[in-house]
Amino acid sequence: MKILLTGANGYIGTRLLPLLAEAGHEIYALVRSRSRIEIPDRFCSQLHIIEADLLAPASLTSIPTDIDAAYYLVHSMSYSQKFSELEANSAKNFREQINNTKAKQIIYLSGLANEAHLSRHLTSRKRVGKILKEGKIPVTILMAGIIIGSGSASFEIIRDLVEKLPIMIAPKWLNQKTQPIAVRDVLAYLTLVLGIPACFNQSFEIGGPNVMSYKELLLKFAQIRGLKRKIFTVPILTPSLSSYWLFFVTSTSYSLARFLVESLRNNVVCQEHRIQDLFPRKLLTYEEAVRLAFTRIEEDWVPSSWKDTLSGSHLKSDLSMYTHVPRFGTFIDQRKIPFSHPVEEIQKRIWSLGGERGWLSMNWAWKLRGFFDQLVGGIGLRRGRTHPTRLKAGDALDFWRVLLADEKNRRLLLYAEMKLPGEAWLEFEIIPNGTGGTLCQTATFRPNGLWGRAYWYTLYPFHALIFRHLAKSLSKR
Repeated sequence: MKILLTGANGYIGTRLLPLLAEAGHEIYALVRSRSRIEIPDRFCSQLHIIEADLLAPASLTSIPTDIDAAYYLVHSMSYSQKFSELEANSAKNFREQINNTKAKQIIYLSGLANEAHLSRHLTSRKRVGKILKEGKIPVTILMAGIIIGSGSASFEIIRDLVEKLPIMIAPKWLNQKTQPIAVRDVLAYLTLVLGIPACFNQSFEIGGPNVMSYKELLLKFAQIRGLKRKIFTVPILTPSLSSYWLFFVTSTSYSLARFLVESLRNNVVCQEHRIQDLFPRKLLTYEEAVRLAFTRIEEDWVPSSWKDTLSGSHLKSDLSMYTHVPRFGTFIDQRKIPFSHPVEEIQKRIWSLGGERGWLSMNWAWKLRGFFDQLVGGIGLRRGRTHPTRLKAGDALDFWRVLLADEKNRRLLLYAEMKLPGEAWLEFEIIPNGTGGTLCQTATFRPNGLWGRAYWYTLYPFHALIFRHLAKSLSKR
């Protein structure tokens, strides 16, 4: 089959793509930026990249008309307060374009929304499904609760809470019920419903075998990890306070925390299980899903992470617009250090910066900068990195975003996503020379007005010390 896959570089899309390719399908992957999707060599002949934006109807004309099915995996919980309007417009544009094709099915992954009073996030998800169904193409909707898997937002937030807090004073919504489902089972359902007429114009609720409160979810996670945790729920934490609580303790942004808190006030439990009648299968329990996620983490096999999506970032999807580092109207701290040992050793150090390993020298200073960034509403260092040694364009790296990770030419370019009165880049380049070479490390800051210049001059001695130590640590034998 010829399949259109939207959100192909998102958390679910990245994992679904190889499953569809291995099944022999021809895939048209729709992404906003070609640089943010990796094509495995074994799938090159089956995979076609369509660079388009669902908010720009004119860009969608490149979608072929002879596709057989389409996956709608676009999801936004962005900084914009108009996220619901943006999601609706994306769905309308997608629907109108797909109506011009020969597609026989649209498959949409939505949120589990079966209560009368829903959060803004779940209301928006439900509205998108309604918009898609107004087209002429039959729609199959899969409605999932929280998804448990390595790199999923739910898994990482639960992990942060349990591993960081021995005692939790938590809001009363922790007593709400949920029905978590393993990402493996979500992917299985997404592939099973493909091309099945009995699934056309149908909505299915999907959830794992366990129904539990969020409090039980956290305590079970702690038990699996061999940790003793105490949780006390109180009625005095408002949604705003609860959002700040999640923001400061976990790696989530405040905007995502706010949407999650609103959603967690709903019970997220399946009220029907018709999909099991069509596709009987043994689903992973919550405990099995958590253990499998940690197995994947230990194996360094995390193909996608919510941290690397741009939906919660202020950056545009086309990262190439940030890769041309300005040279005029900027402040620059550049270090050039020759070295005599193998360039591969230096490159490995650079590609391993951040995350759990830290920043080699004066790591306490990086943590302090992250702490102050978080205090003013920034992301701080909490995101870490998805893989300890591999980087690609679009990856989150602490409070940086990877713009370019060119291993062949030994160049790494990062863009700051911290709160700043301006823009900042950090670039590493290795210039080989015989048995050694030169490490060129360049920090560039483009100030925004007087405050930006005051920021640079005030902190320059501090920055100079940090960058000098970083360059020396990277190049030393």
